[in-house]
Parts: sequence; C-alpha cells; structure tokens
Amino acid sequence: MADTRPIDARGWIFQVEDTDADPDAWLPIAGIDTWNYNPSENEETTETVAFDSNGQYEQDVMQRGASLSLEGKFRINKTTKVRDPGQAYIDNDWAERLGYESRNRLRYRHETQTVWRVWEATVSPGEQGGGNNDKTSWSATFTRCGAATTMAVAP
Repeated sequence: MADTRPIDARGWIFQVEDTDADPDAWLPIAGIDTWNYNPSENEETTETVAFDSNGQYEQDVMQRGASLSLEGKFRINKTTKVRDPGQAYIDNDWAERLGYESRNRLRYRHETQTVWRVWEATVSPGEQGGGNNDKTSWSATFTRCGAATTMAVAP
C-alpha cells in the first residue's frame, strides 16, 4: 500500500504581482476552474547523433521553457460589482504592455506546499464569452521568461 495520495486540482493557488503597489503586493486570481501547466513549452533541442552513436538517436536540450494556462469564469464582487482584482490587473494592466514592460511576475502553489513557484512571464489574454444560459468565461496563458524562482509562503 502506498503512503501517497493524489492532490485536488482545485487546491492550487495562483497570484499575480501588482507592480503599481508596494513590493510583494500579490493579487489572488479568482474564478479558476481549469488550469494546465506545460513544462516543455518553447523547449528546443539539437540532434547530437554521430558515427559513434551506433545508430541510436541522441540529443541535447538547448532551451527550456514553460507555460501555464488558467481558465474559469469572469468574476465581480457581489456587492460592489467591482471586477476581481487579479483578473482585472491581468486584463486591464498587464495585457496592455509591450516590449520590456510586457513582463510581470506570477506565482503559484498547491495549498499543501510551503513554497511559491515564481515566474517572470508574459501574458496572452484568452477569449471571453458565453451562451444564453452560461456564465461569462475568462482565461489567460502565461509564458515563463527565464528560470523559475521560489518564495517562502509568509505566515
């Protein structure tokens, strides 16, 4: 019998850094109901086969990359009707930037973890929409720039 158990996908927490606020001002991203992490997005390899490879394929990884896609529902505060701060920051601030200003930090972790995974990334906003009996959808895809770092969870 194994001593491990699977973790709930809904236990993951995603936050975006508000660069207009004090350092380390992180905004939770609400309304997420599906996420996908691709650790090999933008990976590049080069073939290293030579005569002494004896007919066997060989390669080296020359570039690492990763992406994180979040999907869910467009959220507002029930009382004030103000947009969810995390979603609003991504859509109205970060997604409008170009060039070197197009990067921002994102962090994520599972509720059972004591360390955040932190990315400097770019964001590609996703489609929003819905049908007659649907809630409005929301999504964004983040592409990591450089190596990920970590940050301890504050008590």
